[in-house]
Amino acid sequence: MLSTILVPMDDSDQAGHALEYALENFPEADVTILHVVGVPSMMMGDAVSLTLEDDLSEAAAGRAESVFDRAHEIADERDREITTVVGIGHPARNILNRAEEYDTIVLGSHGEDRDRATHRFLVGNVAETVSKRSPVPVTVVR
Repeated sequence: MLSTILVPMDDSDQAGHALEYALENFPEADVTILHVVGVPSMMMGDAVSLTLEDDLSEAAAGRAESVFDRAHEIADERDREITTVVGIGHPARNILNRAEEYDTIVLGSHGEDRDRATHRFLVGNVAETVSKRSPVPVTVVR
């Protein structure tokens, strides 16, 4: 039986579906929501503004707030408790670095950048990378 589940989330519908799946299919498991805020780079324009912040951790937490609010709403509808954690950096790398702390990972098939072909080409698909490299089982939810 699985006791700990990591659910990486962004603003996408698929991420919400992944959380719903985890909560409904693993009613006894502890569920942790991970939202990763990118570090500045040429490819991630929104993340560049983080460099202007005095406290990077506080700014990252602020960016994660809306995702965590949505996650709590989904959990509350199912009368479940969740834990939240913020990561900073590349999403797939953050997920994989934490993977061994959990029994499994449940994530959406595509994130919020699914319609940006150039972004996918340059950065890669997070779900694909995680499913190929994870040391624990991965469930990809559509």
